[in-house]
Amino acid sequence: MSVFRSVVRSVQLAGYFVRYGAELLIRRPETREARAEWLHRFAAAALDGLGIEISTTGRFPERGALISNHLGYLDIIVFAALHPCVFVSKAEVASYPVVGWMTVMVGTVLVARGHGGSARKARAGLEAAFQADLPVVFFPEGTTSDGSGMLKFRSGLLSQVRGAGAAVTAGHICYSLTQDNGTATVSDDICYWGDVVLVPHIFRLLGLRGIRAEVQFADEPIDFSARPEERKRAAQEAWVEVAELARARAGTETVHHF
Repeated sequence: MSVFRSVVRSVQLAGYFVRYGAELLIRRPETREARAEWLHRFAAAALDGLGIEISTTGRFPERGALISNHLGYLDIIVFAALHPCVFVSKAEVASYPVVGWMTVMVGTVLVARGHGGSARKARAGLEAAFQADLPVVFFPEGTTSDGSGMLKFRSGLLSQVRGAGAAVTAGHICYSLTQDNGTATVSDDICYWGDVVLVPHIFRLLGLRGIRAEVQFADEPIDFSARPEERKRAAQEAWVEVAELARARAGTETVHHF
């Protein structure tokens, strides 16, 4: 990892926040489609400036819900760069400086985890996104991991998505380093998990060279055998679908340069 590269890219990233944040403040897009398009452009520009490459297998679903494993904050930027979409996030994000304001402005569906009925309260936001024909991206693990395996999927939000009548498509994301970065590793320096402090982690990540995100999408939505009321069984079936993508990483990939 290069400290000089980290400093230079930190300045670049701050510039993107200023430029696109000012656009968001001035234009204040009114529709969910316009907000999703803004986030898409911002994420694509940021990845291009930071030299992060994305390869994909399959196609991003045009509507319904996309579920994926979750490795850190970079996942959100990667998915947003690939396609205009709406994210589901924990409500605490709204209180973060700058990022929280942007999160609210782009129409993120916020869920107060740990509060009774929080998934049901998010139903209106989900349905509004579905009605706008925007795919909704969420991470059923409910937290991040180091990429060595997947955590158990939570059932609440998935149940609300199915109750809204939306198709659910499985996705999977992983990262690799295509250039030498000394002792840096994907699990410690790209994946953001556990009790790692955010700002130092971002600084280290910005100093890495050759970051590549590999994203896979299932060919068809999940064909659940579980009935709508069988929440835990549906979550298990969804977990299996995402895990199958992880086991079938070989295939035709499309490399995206923004």
